[in-house]
Amino acid sequence: MNFLLAKKEDGETILGLYKSAIGSQGCTWDEGYPSVLHMESDMERKALFCLKTDEGEIVGAISIDDDKQVENLPCWSLGGAELARLVVKESYQNQGVAGKLLTNAMEILKQRGYRYVHFLVSKNHIKALRAYDKLKFDNVGESDLYNGSWWCYEKKL
Repeated sequence: MNFLLAKKEDGETILGLYKSAIGSQGCTWDEGYPSVLHMESDMERKALFCLKTDEGEIVGAISIDDDKQVENLPCWSLGGAELARLVVKESYQNQGVAGKLLTNAMEILKQRGYRYVHFLVSKNHIKALRAYDKLKFDNVGESDLYNGSWWCYEKKL
């Protein structure tokens, strides 16, 4: 599998992945989030990445977010960045794809000079919580941003 910066032509497929996750266990997304605007902003900032098979099929995506409300939470260590909008195609779930997306995105953050990575995780998103535990993320607090109930997970790079 290949971890790549998403290109404009990948957008429709990535949006389809976002939409396919709506309603799945633990997913807090809805028809308004993530949107085309989120994806376009991520692409403009060179912050949207995808994982493709050797045949070119997109099986997952992840973004480096730029959300000031999240960044201003008091639980984070200085020098960090948020990863967000992690999605894995249903037929590729439970095969280590989320871990590959996370580890590759963390390497990008490290190359860009960040010292920490953090995530807001829905308290009832079991699959996501398992993935972060496997990668030894620390639970550093909680938040109720965006009318949700979130754990704040962080890891030193």
